[in-house]
Amino acid sequence: MKKKGMSVKFITQAAVIAAIPGLFVGCIIANILGGAIVWDVVFGSIATLIGAIGTYLLRKNKWLAPVPPIVANTIIVPFVLKFAYGSEGMFAMFFVTVGAGEIIVCGIIGMILLYALTPVRHVIFGDEK
Repeated sequence: MKKKGMSVKFITQAAVIAAIPGLFVGCIIANILGGAIVWDVVFGSIATLIGAIGTYLLRKNKWLAPVPPIVANTIIVPFVLKFAYGSEGMFAMFFVTVGAGEIIVCGIIGMILLYALTPVRHVIFGDEK
């Protein structure tokens, strides 16, 4: 029984690690198919990669896990909006609006989803209770 638990844990860990490049490549594909300009594809995907790696590194602390994508996107996306798309407006407004969106999506909705799925984690990932 112990060997089975170890293999499930290894498979789960491998799937989590594979999710990082999967998010990165998925972001690239979505941006290209969505018609984003090259700078958005590059820097938006880098922001996603930084956020995913940071979340993986902070995975032991559920409350800190959403911080890396919030910070990465809040810092990088306003520059993409200003310089790549030539959006009119002040940087401060871009930082506030992008940051607020990230806090709502990653910080609030993401945490609600995390806590809603925690009771069925063993079903989703095959972990032992």
